[in-house]
Amino acid sequence: MASHRKSRPTGSRVAGIRTPALATAALTSVALLSQSANAAPEADDKPSLEEVEKKVDDLYRQAGSATEKYNGAKEKTAKQRKRVDTLLDDVAQRTQKLNEAREELGTFAAAQYRTGASAPDTATFLLADTPQDYFDQTQLMDRMTGRQKVAVDDYITQQSETMEKRQEATESLETLTESQGDLKTAKATVQRKLADARELLSKLTAEEKARLAAIEKEKQQEAARKAAELARQQAEQQKEREQEREAAQQQGGGSSSAGSSSSSTAPDSSYATKADKALAFARAQIGKPYVWGATGPGSYDCSGITQAAWKAAGVTLPRTTYDQVNAGTTVPLADAQPGDLVFFYDDVTHVGIYIGNGMMIHAPKPGTYVREESIYYDGESSIHSVVRPA
Repeated sequence: MASHRKSRPTGSRVAGIRTPALATAALTSVALLSQSANAAPEADDKPSLEEVEKKVDDLYRQAGSATEKYNGAKEKTAKQRKRVDTLLDDVAQRTQKLNEAREELGTFAAAQYRTGASAPDTATFLLADTPQDYFDQTQLMDRMTGRQKVAVDDYITQQSETMEKRQEATESLETLTESQGDLKTAKATVQRKLADARELLSKLTAEEKARLAAIEKEKQQEAARKAAELARQQAEQQKEREQEREAAQQQGGGSSSAGSSSSSTAPDSSYATKADKALAFARAQIGKPYVWGATGPGSYDCSGITQAAWKAAGVTLPRTTYDQVNAGTTVPLADAQPGDLVFFYDDVTHVGIYIGNGMMIHAPKPGTYVREESIYYDGESSIHSVVRPA
């Protein structure tokens, strides 16, 4: 009897096992999926644009912090070098006087030998390892003439003072060496952080750079909005203070106690005059490049331009942000006046000079120029404090 069983098509399933044709296709698919899975981590290794932006900002901030340390070390090194030079000059002068005192004692010793004196006390004194000890252990002075006594006293004094100055100079040289080491370390840190930031940016595609620029533009727009909001608040406060003064004058009180917390931080006319000079100088520097460690006149870093601006107004500020933040009176942000210094970040590594309406003049970071910008350029939380320097 003929079989009615139909033949199975090639590649069909038999007892749960694929035929060679389907097995080959399956293996190929598995291989492709495996390759895709292996490739996925490589793609994921590339940081997102937001991560790159954050990393670059962090590197610039770290470079800014190292710059302020460099500025401090540079200033300390310069002062220490000047001190060392002064001490070495002093030691040289004292050594010359000591030699002259020794020569005078030598003339007495020579005279004693020529006259055949039995006790060449001056010669013995000069040959002693420790003249002061020799003097203490004998009655040398009792056997010397008046001139000899004066010469010995002068020699002992000159020797003691010279030894003290030499020790002081040695210690100062050691401090100078430490300062130079700190300066070198800070400089290397700045250069390394900036190089890392440049390397990250160099890896961005043209499209990513365009997106990064768009993100920065959005941040600037938000910063401008916050600056305008602060300007409105300050204008309202100013209007309220003027109304309070008018009311007080009408009542014959001369001044009002109301709003004293705000009026107590209001600057006097002399401050406004100095601030105008500082701001005029700062505005004249707009467009000059940021260069870390620079104090002008062709380029500046952040604390360099604030120092130079207030110097033009006759006020001497320290070199670094760490010291400038303590060189005046801290005032509330709402009471900030043109000329005040605005400091940023918890570690106080950036500063700008306030010009009013929520804006400032500052030297932002490498690759930029001195410019006017919102004090909210890096977000409201980045603002550390406001200081009135004079």
